Amino acid sequence: MAEPKAAIPRWVQWSSLALALIGLVLSIYLTVEHYTSPSLLACPETGVVNCGKVTSSPESELLGIPVALLGLLYFVPVVGLMTPWAWRQDRLVPVRLGALAAGLLFVGWLVYAELFRVGAICLYCTGVHVATVALFAVVLLGEAAREPA
Repeated sequence: MAEPKAAIPRWVQWSSLALALIGLVLSIYLTVEHYTSPSLLACPETGVVNCGKVTSSPESELLGIPVALLGLLYFVPVVGLMTPWAWRQDRLVPVRLGALAAGLLFVGWLVYAELFRVGAICLYCTGVHVATVALFAVVLLGEAAREPA
């Protein structure tokens, strides 16, 4: 006899989708900014908060690919993984957790690079980082709180 599928609380589904969309929108903005004028960023350019310094630094690219574009390419499938349909697919649990763990590791590297290599932080980048960490936390809580169907 097959075991019934477990259900994820609805707050987890909608919160995770909202966080993924926030990450996607910010990544789109940063990608557009990368390929156009850096003056689009409404961010201070002095002191520790300096979006222009961060987004134009050598650390803003990985193997010649803009980190902002990598973020956009990351969040497109992540948004799909956070849809209510995807939450009902038990086979996607390891994919979802793996993708979010990879995102969390990359965010760790990016925060390190901003603070210790560039010496400045970008508010938009920080928004992506916060969305990624919060998304990871919400998904872990959701997996821990699975309710019987």
